Amino acid sequence: MEELTQVWEWIWEVAGYRLVFNAMTIIMTLIIMGLLILFGFYATRKAQYVPNPCQVVGELFVQTFWNLTRNALDEEMAKKYFPLICSLFMFLLLSNWIGVLPHMNEPTKDLNTTLGLGVMGFFIAHYAGIKTKGFGNYIKEYFQPIFFMMPLNVIGELAKVISISFRLYGNIMGGSIIIIVVSHLVYGLIVPPFLYAFFGLFVGTVQAFVFTMLTLVYISVQVK
Repeated sequence: MEELTQVWEWIWEVAGYRLVFNAMTIIMTLIIMGLLILFGFYATRKAQYVPNPCQVVGELFVQTFWNLTRNALDEEMAKKYFPLICSLFMFLLLSNWIGVLPHMNEPTKDLNTTLGLGVMGFFIAHYAGIKTKGFGNYIKEYFQPIFFMMPLNVIGELAKVISISFRLYGNIMGGSIIIIVVSHLVYGLIVPPFLYAFFGLFVGTVQAFVFTMLTLVYISVQVK
């Protein structure tokens, strides 16, 4: 289990505070961001009526998530939040898939990544709610159906962040643990490649989609 317990860290001392960063997570996140930028560049550089493979994949993502966002929100709101939803899914998908490659680690195997994305979605959803309803109407909803339910309503909103973050983190980390255990049991023969394909590709795709759709649902609930 050394693969999971050994963490490559960057430690900085700033104004008397000790800041610890997971170097692998940062590097892998930057790699994924770079790959997505390159993909976007090649998918749109020479857009044609008869598309090339990159353009086909790009149009598939755009059309699919535009339809999903427009169905969850109205068309005007979809124009604002569609870029977030589409890019979030693409980032999570590649983050979950990249662990299939040798010597690569999934950024989503780090709770800081999933929790950070969950907190981001939380603030965006509630900002959208305040902007759409007005601050007064937004606050009133926490006192429904009875005023003393307010603490439970607040806890319920905070629990959404924990739920969405730990679901993604738990599935990716759990898959990594299973792969490591089985690899040691069978000495890396036969089974692990299938496990990599299952947990990395299939489960990774499902969890990226679930996280993205839950973020969209949270935004939709706040603006309606």
